[in-house]
Parts: sequence; C-alpha cells; structure tokens
Amino acid sequence: MPVNQRNVKGPSMAQHRFSNLIATAALLTCGWMAASPAWAEDALKVARLSQVARVDPLFQSYNVEMAEVVGGRFWAPFPEAGELAAPANTQVSGGLALDAGLFRQRPPADLSNRRLRVMAKALGPAYVRVSGSWANTTYFQDDDRPPMVKPPAGFQNVLTRRQWKGVIDFAKAVDGRITTSFAVSAGTRDAVGQWTPDEARKLLRYTRSVGGRIHSAELMNEPNLGFVSGLPTNYQAMDFARDVAAFAAFVRTEAPGLKMVGPGSTGETGVALFANRGIPTEALLATEPRAKFDIFSYHFYGARSERCTKLAPASAIRPQDALSEAWLSRTDAALAYYKAVREKHMPGAPIWLNETAQASCGGDRWASTFLDSFRYIDQLGRLAKQDVDVVFHNTLAASDYGLIDEATLTPRPSFWAAVLWRRLMGPIVLDAGVKRDGLHVYAHCLAKRKGGVALAVLNLNSEHLDKLSIPLGGLRYTLTAPDIQSRTLELNGRGLSLQRKDKMPVMQGSPTTGSLLLPPASITFVAFPQARNPACR
Repeated sequence: MPVNQRNVKGPSMAQHRFSNLIATAALLTCGWMAASPAWAEDALKVARLSQVARVDPLFQSYNVEMAEVVGGRFWAPFPEAGELAAPANTQVSGGLALDAGLFRQRPPADLSNRRLRVMAKALGPAYVRVSGSWANTTYFQDDDRPPMVKPPAGFQNVLTRRQWKGVIDFAKAVDGRITTSFAVSAGTRDAVGQWTPDEARKLLRYTRSVGGRIHSAELMNEPNLGFVSGLPTNYQAMDFARDVAAFAAFVRTEAPGLKMVGPGSTGETGVALFANRGIPTEALLATEPRAKFDIFSYHFYGARSERCTKLAPASAIRPQDALSEAWLSRTDAALAYYKAVREKHMPGAPIWLNETAQASCGGDRWASTFLDSFRYIDQLGRLAKQDVDVVFHNTLAASDYGLIDEATLTPRPSFWAAVLWRRLMGPIVLDAGVKRDGLHVYAHCLAKRKGGVALAVLNLNSEHLDKLSIPLGGLRYTLTAPDIQSRTLELNGRGLSLQRKDKMPVMQGSPTTGSLLLPPASITFVAFPQARNPACR
C-alpha cells in the first residue's frame, strides 16, 4: 500500500519520544543506569518453544448486535467533554428498571459503508456474530413491502429483507462467516408454549435464496437470564430442553450443515453482574431431553460498566486496577467454570466465548482507550493457551466497547492491536515459558509463515522499562500511547490512523535482535520468520 506523505517527513515528537525510551533502555541494559525492575537473564529461545494448543483460524472474531442491524435502543456512548447527558427517566428494558438515558435510539447500521468495511476486512477472516437479546424478539419480515411500523404480537422488533441482505453482503465483503440466533419470544410459540421454527425457517431460506450462508447458530441469546432476555415469564430449564430438542430436529431437516451453538449463558461466576444469576447452566444441560450442541458457548464480562453499577455495585472496575492480575485473570475463572460444565455434558466440543468486552452495559468510559487494549490482547493470549477455539469481541462498532467509534468510524486503540494479532498470531499456540510479575508473554506460530514464531508481549508496568533476551533477529511492532487513557496510538513511535481514501496504513515492523526492550505500559508484537520452530512447520 502507498505510504502517506506525512510518513516520509522528519521524525515526529512521538518518534523522538519512542527513540528516547529505547535509548534509555539501552543504557539500563549496559549497566550505565540503574534498572528499577528485576530483568531476567534467561534467553527466550523461540525455535524451541513447544505447542500447547491449536485454535480456530478465525480465533479472533466480533459481534454486530441485532439492535444495530434493525435500528433500536442500545447502550449510548458516554458524552464527550462539554456534551450534556440525557435526562434521567427510568424505563424497563429486558425486565430491568434502567435509566432511559443509558440508551440511544439508533437508525439501522449502514453495513455498506466503505470505511467500516475496510476496517472490518483488516480483521478477517472472522466470524461475524449477529445476535444479542434483540434477536430473541425479532420478527423477520419476509417480503419486499415497506418496513412494518409495528411488529406482530409476540415480537418487539422487525428485521427486513434489505437489512438482512446487508448483513450477508457485509460478511462477503469483509471475509466474514455469519453466526446468529433466532427469535424465541411469545410470537414464535404455539398454544402450549412450545417453540416453533417458522421464523428460523424464513431466515434460513431467504439467506440461501440470495446466495448467503449461515455458518452456525444458537437457538437464543443468554437463555439462563430467562425473561430478562425476552423469554416467556417463568421460563425454566425444562422449557429450554424442550426448545433445543425442537431446534435440533428442525436443523436436521432444514439445514443439516448448520453448526448448533449453545447454551450461551452468562454472569454465573465471580463478582455478580445481576441480582439473580438466573437458571444455572448445569440445569439447562442436565434436564431431559438433554440439550446437545456442536459447539459449547458462553459469555463473559469481568464487570458491569458504570452505567449499570447500581444493579451490581461490587462489579465495577477502576481504571487504576485495569493492569492488575486480579482483573486480567477474571476471564480464567469464568473459563474454568464453563469448561467443567462442557466436559461433563459435551466432552470434547469446541469452546466459543462468543460475547466479551471490557464491561457489560456498553463498557466504561476508558473501554475506548489504550488502557483496555491490554485486557483485549491478554484475554486472547490466556484463552488461546486454554483451548478456547474462538473469542468474539462485543462489538465491532457500537457504544464505548466497540473496536471502532460508531459516530466517526474512527479506529480505536484496540482495533490496531487486533489488526496486529490477526496479521501475526497464527492458530498454533506455543508455550512461551516466561513467568514474571508485570510481564505477560504469549507465543504462537507466525501466521502464514512455516517455521516462524510470533510473540505478544505486554509490559504492564506503567513506570518502568523491561526487556527480554532473544538471541534471534526479528521485527518488532510496539504499541504505545501519549497517555494510557488516550484514544490515539503509536506504532514504533509513529501515529496510527487510516490514510487517504480510507486505506489502511502500512504497519511496518522495526528490526530487533538480542535484547527486546519494552517501554512502560506497552504492547509489543514480534515476528521471527526465520525461527525454524519444528512445531510451526
């Protein structure tokens, strides 16, 4: 791709700052200055790292909420400085009494937008999950008449052919594989409350008729939350078991190639995100006739954002704790819980974490800053080593936790980190073997290069430089920011942004050999194309 003209001018202030950091680290390494952190001397021999896991090639994926597709009330981004917050006005949403100012009515997303597609394609190939609680109550208007003003009884939203065709076209354009869920509200149920597949059948058949394909589907989103997710009042485990049995029979006849995903529960571990954790997943899967899926799924948020802390005050996470092991390891506890359930009821099934982000309820104010990029990359690294096949970030471009700002379509720091992960970290997971407080190192085989190795290295110390000794030449990609809660990002000291005509910038690595010097509060990817690691051939 062409280099922006600004990139060929003299060094910027950011480049000088980055160069000074590396120069300071060199002085520390040579003993000419005192080093505050304890630096390990053992060399990391990337050619000898052994394989510990293998993930789906589409390991890093994302969500586009059904509320975005149809146009609806979703979490409003926090107001910028000088903007007025919406007036308080409590409304009931999904069975919860919430301030109406927390939400914003939005028009249907323009998935044909060139800028959005350029950025989404940079993350591909990926699964594109179109779901959320809105999908549970959405009627598919399977005709070409003007959009219905009001949904039929038993539904709350309307999805038109044009909108769903937009999803199909978007997925094709960005190298995406569609995964979704279906309506399960009162409008889909017969006289005795049994789920019927009419809505699912319409959506599947229309998709095929226009040349699209749905790779996989859950029956519903977050069934353990019951009526909060738009399910009938007093929905129980026996209802879920019966519904899934009907869904499985439908899939066998209507779409035998469709992967069934489930159960998709949430909020059952760690700090309570809800006053009531809902129906235990154990009960959902143990009740006869026992639900079985091709892929085991769960959702995880380590906290509730400040929008919703009145529902669960203890679940809030402060920015000053965002680099702590206590915060970053919350994802491990959730996986351990759901992995045990998976092993009991669906042994060997692939595991999808198909909804996660910094915090639920749209994310905190700092979810859109560089500070959350550490959690983003650390979570991918942790879960890849523990046999999670796919991780879906929520969302691509909605609210504060989106990878892309929904109003300006500006890429946020975690987007750039995600692009580097996509380009460098292949599906074979290696054991980096580095265990040091404040330094997290993850190793994969280098994407699209036999024998190559890639590292993702997080220096979680915001005050001190760190280093790794690696006796092999490679290319480094160091992400830093002027301030850790900045929404702008630098790669090897150069600012990152889209170029003219919405083109992705050239993201070049800088040569490195010997000691890998790590600035404070930085994320560094390193590619070793000549590693000749046997596990990567």
